[in-house]
Amino acid sequence: MNYRHGFHAGNHADVLKHAALMLLLAHLRAQAQPFAVLDTHGGRGSYDLASAEALRAGEFRHGIARLLTARDVPASLAPYLAAVRAANPPGALMVYPGSPLLIAGALRPADRLLACELHPAESAALAAALKPWRRARVETRDGYGALKATLPPPEKRGLVLIDPPFEKPDEFQTLAKALLAASARWPQGVYLVWYPLKDRAAADAFLASVAEGGVRDATAYELYVRAPVAGGGMTGSGLLAINGAAALDAAMAEALPFLARTLAQGPGAKGAARRIAGA
Repeated sequence: MNYRHGFHAGNHADVLKHAALMLLLAHLRAQAQPFAVLDTHGGRGSYDLASAEALRAGEFRHGIARLLTARDVPASLAPYLAAVRAANPPGALMVYPGSPLLIAGALRPADRLLACELHPAESAALAAALKPWRRARVETRDGYGALKATLPPPEKRGLVLIDPPFEKPDEFQTLAKALLAASARWPQGVYLVWYPLKDRAAADAFLASVAEGGVRDATAYELYVRAPVAGGGMTGSGLLAINGAAALDAAMAEALPFLARTLAQGPGAKGAARRIAGA
């Protein structure tokens, strides 16, 4: 395994992704019917911010740590910050909860989580982290395969989080194909897809392929922490939400400018949303 999220836990990309995730979960909880969540690339679930991995680059210091001490935080970020604080001792930031733990903490007794992780050691760590939640299950398997095998869920409503490591050069193409196939099988589902902003052309090609694939409601929410520079690494990231506009549009319009100011690492920080498909 080349990618290890422990180096990046709690960074600006996690803040964007997990803030939106918590908003979507709150939206699903607003209705009485049970829902299911599929997390295709679950990771290890919990990340020790005192570990050598986390401290090597200290990315969390420019992400969640800044946000926790910021003033005048928009209400749209409150569910996310409450979940991070709940995973830590009062007033401290010792661990960062990954998406499976954030999801599990938001489940009601009838709701359900399936978290997939391909790498055995990470999957075992994830299973241990999720042990307190009876309605959360871990499978050691490829997340893209889980899209084919588990959708639509019996509950008929819910959320799919797709957060690949982008280790492979053709990840955008694989992602687009898998996402469109899943959406065709379960068009009522809500999908939240994370993608890096290292190569603007590649990201735009991915978004265009999704738009051309016939989805009815898709919006991209993007956050740059500094202006992109050729060969300058990941200066931002994006989220593609399908069927998520009702939960995210107003909240992200409030959150993105705040996040751009608070998490800026240089000139050119900005947040923006654009409709990919639908009115």
